[in-house]
Amino acid sequence: MAVMEISAALVKKLRDATGAGMMECKAALTEANGSIDEATTILRKRGLAQATKKAGRSTNEGIIGHYIHTGGKIGVLVEVNCETDFVARTDDFQNLTREIAMHIAAASPQYVRREDVPADVLERERSVYRAQVEGQNKPAPVIEKIVEGKLNAFYEQVCLMDQPSIRDPKMTIGQIVQAAIAKMGENIAIPRFVRFKVGEGV
Repeated sequence: MAVMEISAALVKKLRDATGAGMMECKAALTEANGSIDEATTILRKRGLAQATKKAGRSTNEGIIGHYIHTGGKIGVLVEVNCETDFVARTDDFQNLTREIAMHIAAASPQYVRREDVPADVLERERSVYRAQVEGQNKPAPVIEKIVEGKLNAFYEQVCLMDQPSIRDPKMTIGQIVQAAIAKMGENIAIPRFVRFKVGEGV
């Protein structure tokens, strides 16, 4: 598809889907010969590279997001940090924070990231998974591979950043945060959250 054939409507569609700038969208569509899917992949790859560069930057600003589920039975507070107060005040950042709070309410993660899972919990899970495959006459390396696979599935259940988004299950919360970093141009971090459910912890 020639450059002239890439319509403004197509650029807008990609921009709405990815949040990338108009020129970036047009360039990606040109490279992808007008394919929205391919252009989205191109933008994600570029965004991920930009986000990785920003990952080490300090995040001392941000907001406490909150969400109370209909009926008032579940409530969430989540701290989402960024680099500047300017970004913290933007609609994009506040929408991201609300989306994360809603996700926590629905998916009930126990930890933010893999590194937060206590060593004794991991060892307990590993021992359970090993016990499940014992007696199947599999070589030790195969058993370890099965255990690691089950452990990854465990992370997807209990770690916020590994969980598939309730809004877009093709993306994890970690990937959504990475996309937001690329779009907003600042490092974003989630240091902590708390989820309350009526009747729990009483």
